[in-house]
Amino acid sequence: MMDLNHVSLIGRLTRDAEYKLLPSGQAVCNFSIAVNRRKKIGDNWEDEANYFDIVLWGKQADSLNRYLVKGKQVGIEGELRQDRWQQDGQNRSKVVISAINVQLLGGGSGQGGSPGGSYSSGAGGAYSAGGHTYGGDVDGGAKNIPSDHQFTDDIPF
Repeated sequence: MMDLNHVSLIGRLTRDAEYKLLPSGQAVCNFSIAVNRRKKIGDNWEDEANYFDIVLWGKQADSLNRYLVKGKQVGIEGELRQDRWQQDGQNRSKVVISAINVQLLGGGSGQGGSPGGSYSSGAGGAYSAGGHTYGGDVDGGAKNIPSDHQFTDDIPF
């Protein structure tokens, strides 16, 4: 039996991305997103925000960091990673999402006109924008879901 570690989220950035180059020359971009969850309490639906830390590496970090600004809606595909360290003699850990594919979606505050597109680190790596794929042999893969789409059905769970 094979294990599976895959996460897909759509949310909004809670802060501008932090971009840096490591001494090895590899680029890394750290940011957080908020994902709203609707839950029914009594007869009313209420929104509950969940927050996730994202790490984006390499060419993706170079290409997308300037578009990853607070309020921007993004689609994330990736895997969960557990960072472990010691602080004051105590073992600490934190789960982060290591992004494999980032899709820029509509909405939010952007610097200038940010292109709608994705960058995937999958086979060959491909950047897609405006329905066209550049480089590599795979599409970004994330589906655009209109930000104004509302589910009106009362689902009992």
